[in-house]
Amino acid sequence: MEGQESIRIDGGSAGWRRRFEAEARSRYRAGEPAWKRGARLDAAVVRSVRRFQVGETGDGANLIRKADRAGDDDYRAAVRLFVAEEQNHARMLGLLLHAAGYSTIAGHWSDAIFVRLRRAAGLRVELLVLLIAEVIALRYYRALRDGTDDPLTTQVADRILADEQRHVPFHCHRLRHCLAELPWPARTALIGLWRVFLAGTTLVVAVDHGRALRALGVTRTRVVADVITVSGCIATALKPMSA
Repeated sequence: MEGQESIRIDGGSAGWRRRFEAEARSRYRAGEPAWKRGARLDAAVVRSVRRFQVGETGDGANLIRKADRAGDDDYRAAVRLFVAEEQNHARMLGLLLHAAGYSTIAGHWSDAIFVRLRRAAGLRVELLVLLIAEVIALRYYRALRDGTDDPLTTQVADRILADEQRHVPFHCHRLRHCLAELPWPARTALIGLWRVFLAGTTLVVAVDHGRALRALGVTRTRVVADVITVSGCIATALKPMSA
């Protein structure tokens, strides 16, 4: 999704399930990164990665319960595979920190807020909040991949980024159906509020992770601008197919 002007979310739930299954097989064939080589991480990047590692941690039980109620077996299976990928991200980030000689942290206030918001309502709200985290993660892991000369960090960030580039259109696919159930004015207002919330959250993240972003060679302004650009692409992608 780097530099793309649109987000393609074609295909049904069965197609997404097959994509996740194919990625799981590909991940198995690729094997593990070379953890024993160790890693070199700037101190500010360590603090930043620790916070993102917490955000990737979780059993996804709440999302799975809501997906089960959607009445779509393929979507139910795809959500479980998505959760497994997120858990793998947390695992890899934890191992990356350990390879650099650092431990993980138990929690962070930003993750606690997101969890509470996601649990506040049904699948539609859950996905809208989750999509905020995924869009920010897209830009963050690109910065982490491109802004370091450490081979292990680059490899881990590249693997996670490849997953996130699939997660965003996956959530958009389901959200488009959820939002299509709303009247046009309500749908337009909700997407507008989502974009405002995303911009505000991105600004908070950019400030909170500012030192790490500078160490990775990207400015806070650039990160916020890039995320806002992607949010426009998503707003277009979320329009009902008949619109």
